[in-house]
Amino acid sequence: MEDKRYIISETAGITGLEPHVLRYWEEELALKIPRNELGHRYYTKELIDLFCYIKELKEKGYQLKAIRSELTKSTELSAVQSPVAEINNRAADDRMEKFLAIIGNVVTQSLKANNSALKEDISNEVSDRVIKQVDYLFRVNEEAEEERYKRFDETIRNYQKSAKEVAAGSDNKGKRKKNKSSYRKI
Repeated sequence: MEDKRYIISETAGITGLEPHVLRYWEEELALKIPRNELGHRYYTKELIDLFCYIKELKEKGYQLKAIRSELTKSTELSAVQSPVAEINNRAADDRMEKFLAIIGNVVTQSLKANNSALKEDISNEVSDRVIKQVDYLFRVNEEAEEERYKRFDETIRNYQKSAKEVAAGSDNKGKRKKNKSSYRKI
C-alpha cells in the first residue's frame, strides 16, 4: 500500500509554507522530491514532516547551509542505524502497551473501589430530587383539591340558600291564601 500523495498546494497548506519556499528549499538543500508520471512534484507524510522540521530549524535561526549539513549527517546516520532504530521502536511500542495496560488496570481498580460510593452519591441525589418533585406534586394536588372543595361548598350553600328562599316564598303564599279565605268567611 502506497503512502498518500500530496500536491504542492496541499503540502503548503499543511506546513504553512508557500509553494515557492518548498521549491527553493528542495533546490538549496538538495532534497529528492519524487515526481509523478506527468513530472509534477508530490509529497508524502515523511517529506511533510521533514519540511516542518526544516521550518523549525529556520525559526530557531539556522541557515540553510547548516540545515543541509544536519540533514546529510542524519541521512548517513539513519542508513547505519535503521535496524537499531527498528528494534528500539519495537521496544518502545512494547513499553507503551505495558504502560497503557497498567493505566487501564489502575483506572479499573479505582472505578471498582469507588463504585459503591458513586452509586450511593447518585442514589442520594436522585432520591432527593424525586422527593422534592413528589412533594411539589402533592402540594399542587392538595391546592387543586382544596379549590374544588371550596367551589363545592359554595355550590351547596347557594343551593341551601335558594331552597330556603323557595320554602319561605311558598310559606308566604300559603299564609296569604289562609288570610284571604278567613276574610271571606266573616
